[in-house]
Amino acid sequence: MKSLSLSLIRRLHFHKLKPIPPLTRLNSISDAVSSSSSLLSSTREISTFSRTHPPIVNNTHFWENPCRNLNTHVEEPPETPSGEVIDQEKLDLEEAFESATSTDEMVRLFKQMELSFEGNELGLSALKLGLHLDREGDDPEKVLSYADKALRSFDVVGEKPTLLVAMALQLMGSANYGLKRFSDGLGYLNRANRILVKLEEDGDCVVEDVRPVLHAVQLELANVKNAMGRREEAIENLKKSLEIKEMTFEEGSKEMGVGNRSLADAYVAVLNFNEALPYALKALEIHKKELGNNSAEVAQDRRLLGVIYSGLEQHDKALEQNRLSQRVLKNWGMKVELIRAEVDAANMKVALGKYDEAIDVLKSVVQQTDKDSEMRAMVFISMSKALVNQQKFADSKKCLELACEILEKKETSSPVEVAEAYSEVAMQYESMNEFEIAISLLQKTLSILERLPQEQHSEGSVSARIGWLLLFSGRVSQAVPYLESAAERLKESFGAKHFGVGYVYNNLGAAYLELGRPQSAAQMFAVAKDIMDVSLGPNHVDSIDACQNLSKAYAGMGNYSLAVEFQQQVIKAWDNHGDSAKDEMKEAKRLFEELRLKARGGVSTDKLLPTKALPLPKK
Repeated sequence: MKSLSLSLIRRLHFHKLKPIPPLTRLNSISDAVSSSSSLLSSTREISTFSRTHPPIVNNTHFWENPCRNLNTHVEEPPETPSGEVIDQEKLDLEEAFESATSTDEMVRLFKQMELSFEGNELGLSALKLGLHLDREGDDPEKVLSYADKALRSFDVVGEKPTLLVAMALQLMGSANYGLKRFSDGLGYLNRANRILVKLEEDGDCVVEDVRPVLHAVQLELANVKNAMGRREEAIENLKKSLEIKEMTFEEGSKEMGVGNRSLADAYVAVLNFNEALPYALKALEIHKKELGNNSAEVAQDRRLLGVIYSGLEQHDKALEQNRLSQRVLKNWGMKVELIRAEVDAANMKVALGKYDEAIDVLKSVVQQTDKDSEMRAMVFISMSKALVNQQKFADSKKCLELACEILEKKETSSPVEVAEAYSEVAMQYESMNEFEIAISLLQKTLSILERLPQEQHSEGSVSARIGWLLLFSGRVSQAVPYLESAAERLKESFGAKHFGVGYVYNNLGAAYLELGRPQSAAQMFAVAKDIMDVSLGPNHVDSIDACQNLSKAYAGMGNYSLAVEFQQQVIKAWDNHGDSAKDEMKEAKRLFEELRLKARGGVSTDKLLPTKALPLPKK
């Protein structure tokens, strides 16, 4: 996200000894409200000095309420003592800097000002220049240097932090984000957030001044946390930013539509489609009312809804949203977006079992793509998916080979997209039982993702898949480090109670049990069961399998009383499935009797059910 717009500061003035906190009145948040755009309107100008007269400050009460005791409009200025005559050269520099429009001119004038002014007199100009450079997408190192000058000027030890301190901290956070120094950026943004919340609570600033800055900080926090893989936490910041918008805009405004869609996008990224759905529907409702059915915003909303309905396995609804989206894209002549939508439609048809229809769509689409384009690679991957389902493995592999030839040329220029595509290709090979090729491709994917700190969540998912494939193919000791790494990455990205983390812990337990470490296995299975009970419910098939594995782990330790206890939970859970789980119930009862016999000291020749590893759910 670009930093705060320059309109945050209005009618600011240089004081001889130290910068004077501004009288800021922010009237609105701008139309640009995405994580990659400026939050505030940039149409109003910033004044870093009083053009007519120097301000009169009530020195007795100024620091008690720094945002309200500055008067920049007076009829009769007091006489200036002879010892404090304002240097005309400084005024000329201030006015020239204020009037500058180009980056080069602003930088040149600021350098001249550094020769004439004391360091703590340059805070406002440094902030203005830093904001300008950040908005223009300039070198983050330059932005950081000006943000640091501003912060050093405003942040005085022993004095209560002001709105200007929070603004400088926000700019420091934005610059560090641009430099991929995410931990540093998070520290600055967290402090800015604390200051703004305190200013609002204490009434030290007008709430309309604080909220736009707080909104910008929340969006930047979401960006930084996403980059660090802390996606669940990022969602909370996006929620807060939407709450601020709700207090600023009318309920049905376009800004609210974009805000709701951004939050839906965030939920989709963590595979929480149920939470995403109401926000996506709200965005569509707003954009249809404000912009009409034929707007590009409505097309975006419908495409997102298609993804959500697919995730909820409501493929007919997904296909209908896709059809309506394509209609708008055709009307607007948006060729690239239309091709993506057609590929999405083909994937939806595959999910519905309409393989021939999907292939016909893809054959048409491939003719519209460039020879070595990433889009052509994606078409081949989707075609492979349809062919696999028709058991046409040779044709499917040919499509995947063509896709990989294209992707290899794009690894440097588009690493994220290529990594995602390789992961999808690996999934197709996995479905054809070509595990060696799948593992090799996933390891290649992992080597790309490890160089991209903002893709930690993907790194965790890929590690989990490699670990499961190694475990499934009998290479247990090789699987363990991948699974352990996946557990840590996914916890950091999605939270400790995300169902994906539960699957990884279950598989770690299976691996430890195979390696003769039943106590470690029991610990992993217990964690997996707790997570799945919360995220999926205790009667979900995978939750039952985790409980079954826990029972087996305790049996392996010789603790048959606990094994019996968890086996009873397995029976109770299968009982809730009724007649659809007759076979599972029969086997669960057999194992229960086997364990109860061993608990009484009996001997049995029967074998316990093998430990069941669980593949990470596919996106």
